[in-house]
Amino acid sequence: MTGAGGMPDPGVPDPGKPDPGMPGTGIPGTGIPGPGMPEAAAMSGTAIRIEGLRKAFGANQVLKGIDLTVSTHEVICLIGASGSGKSTLLRCLNLLEPISAGRISLWGQEITAAGIDQNLVRRSIGIVFQSYNLFPHMNVLRNVTLAPRKALGTPRLQAEEEARALLSRFGLLDKEAEFPDRLSGGQQQRVAIVRALAMRPQIMLLDEVTSALDPELVAEVLDVIRELAAAGMTMLIATHEMGFARDIARRVCFLEEGRIIEDAPPAELFTAPKDERTQRFLRRIIAAGRL
Repeated sequence: MTGAGGMPDPGVPDPGKPDPGMPGTGIPGTGIPGPGMPEAAAMSGTAIRIEGLRKAFGANQVLKGIDLTVSTHEVICLIGASGSGKSTLLRCLNLLEPISAGRISLWGQEITAAGIDQNLVRRSIGIVFQSYNLFPHMNVLRNVTLAPRKALGTPRLQAEEEARALLSRFGLLDKEAEFPDRLSGGQQQRVAIVRALAMRPQIMLLDEVTSALDPELVAEVLDVIRELAAAGMTMLIATHEMGFARDIARRVCFLEEGRIIEDAPPAELFTAPKDERTQRFLRRIIAAGRL
């Protein structure tokens, strides 16, 4: 976080750059850094490696052999028509869906192996969905502090201090006592992102986080994601916002029918796609005025 004049603000934690003063423990049995661990900030190389990932729901093959690597601090956007497998891919990465075949590794450690504690792995992977999923009977502050207190054992006062720092960073501090039904859609989605960040994840997965918003509210959520990218957060983002993907991503992956058809830098994929299926998809996007 930067304060006035572009100087770092020491009072506000930077997601993606864990606070060296925060105690933490790694994910047992994996070697993956846990929330707030100082060694996580220095990690480099490949953060995520997906090999031969397949996912079926009964006879319906949704993912048909996904291979993908994501470097630490890299931002990758997943694009494609609805039903192409983007959301399922993110849910498999967070272990919300058991995979049918293949393997997923974080920093060289397989997280889909037998015996891995999935809940512990999820502490290092934040995920935000298009539906905000805030607890309607809790105010903003309690929504943000619940997981750190229950899952990490963070003392209440510390959890609230850190939550207020994040809420302030993203322009929501004055909403800490409000309940979700008193917030706009954009505010609710920003709270959902803050709630995920409160767990100090090393990776963030964002699943169509603007698709349920009115157009005038989209920009405020995209600004939050831009700040996370600038702070060095490793992110996979499923999105229909093509202009945003072009601006923020280091690479863009086009998915169709459960396969990655093309994986390229945005300047290349959006201006000179090599695969005819990517070209066809982008022609439809341009015709609809979305690029």
